Amino acid sequence: MQVSTMSESSKPANIQWGGRFSEATDAFVQRFTASVSFDQRMYRQDIAGSVAHARMLKTAGILSADECDAILQGLEDIRADIEAGTFEWSVELEDVHMNIESALTKRIGLTGKKLHTGRSRNDQVATDIRLYVRDEIDVIASELTRLQTALLALAEREADTIMPGFTHLQTAQPITLGHHLLAWYEMLDRDYSRLQDCRKRMNISPLGSAALAGTSFPIDRHFTAEQLGFDAPSRNSLDSVSDRDFAIELAACGSLIMTHLSRFSEELVLWTSAQFDFIDLPDRFCTGSSIMPQKKNPDVPELVRGKTGRVHGHLVSLLTLMKSQPLAYNKDNQEDKEPLFDLTDTLRDCLKAYADMIPALQAKKDNMYLAAKKGYATATDLADYLVKKGLAFRDAHEIVGKSVAYGLQQKKDLSEMSLDELQQFSDIITDDVFAVLSLEGSVQARDHIGGTAPNQVRSAVATCRELLEQR
Repeated sequence: MQVSTMSESSKPANIQWGGRFSEATDAFVQRFTASVSFDQRMYRQDIAGSVAHARMLKTAGILSADECDAILQGLEDIRADIEAGTFEWSVELEDVHMNIESALTKRIGLTGKKLHTGRSRNDQVATDIRLYVRDEIDVIASELTRLQTALLALAEREADTIMPGFTHLQTAQPITLGHHLLAWYEMLDRDYSRLQDCRKRMNISPLGSAALAGTSFPIDRHFTAEQLGFDAPSRNSLDSVSDRDFAIELAACGSLIMTHLSRFSEELVLWTSAQFDFIDLPDRFCTGSSIMPQKKNPDVPELVRGKTGRVHGHLVSLLTLMKSQPLAYNKDNQEDKEPLFDLTDTLRDCLKAYADMIPALQAKKDNMYLAAKKGYATATDLADYLVKKGLAFRDAHEIVGKSVAYGLQQKKDLSEMSLDELQQFSDIITDDVFAVLSLEGSVQARDHIGGTAPNQVRSAVATCRELLEQR
């Protein structure tokens, strides 16, 4: 979609609002204040809002049936031209709203000028941007669900795969890969819930608020709200045209989503390194080096991790944009769209990349198992064993600490020590300790809701699938 400009000598006063002005707008100022180069992406929402407004004007007796039909057909023709790439956008007409209205008037004449009766660009843009955000939330939520579905499938497949669990990036306790993946799922589930909460709160129609005080025409705001799928009309016209809380809230939700994806990315980058070598990502999600032929770089996770700062920046940008604005609409609000548009584009792309990549992830089970045997991952299991034999936990903790110190000297894991070696630290240790010290025994012992035991992982997957089906 190209944006045209007139020559300075032929530039007229703007046909929508030029009556009060005695000279044309400066050419630079026109370009500086115009938003059509980026807000034209809201043409569907703008046309949908105009269709609902036209139908309401007809029911209110402000437009005749023939006038309404002409407007609706004209808007449909404009939509078709835009989607065909033949619509000519003009900087002189400033934004998507005035470009479409001007084109409508050229096509159907005076009737086109009647469409703006009872509304302002202020409530028009407020309506368009809410419709846009609502549509984007639905797409983002769909991608979230697709990624969650992929995580459930992978978690089920890897329910028995043992790996080290970390705290402080140090080996802590053995867990299953399935359990780890379900932790990612839970983070995304909160993200989905926040998105739906955001959607519900913003699904209120500002259309009919006009510039800031409402309109003297006998409009039916419930009609337009219902036509556009809003839950209700807004209660205060002054707030309606100046509110951008919903955009900021989406940016906050998006920032948390990207924070979670960035954490996933960090782990995937670590896991694909030669030092960890826990997983393999398919070649189609990686790139090579121009100088080092052996390299296989996890570019998708790295790029998602990098884009997180971009989305966080958009949240700060929107908060800063609104922090000093008096009521009601101010030109500052034009600056909400570019960060909002880039935010939604980035979220959709990053979620799509992950939803496509996760099903193809391959776990290197032997490497994970060997890594879990390092770092005395079953030390806590030995302490629990001693407590069950009657020792106080703090005494058990000290005994296990001494056992680990001995193991470090002898270069032996706890599970590799003989019974005699273990009994030098406590004579209540018997042969049954070796079941406790095995990696399999450790993960199986965590057999409760939220635990890492394989059957708990499978049970959690089944529960989560049921919840996804109810969305």
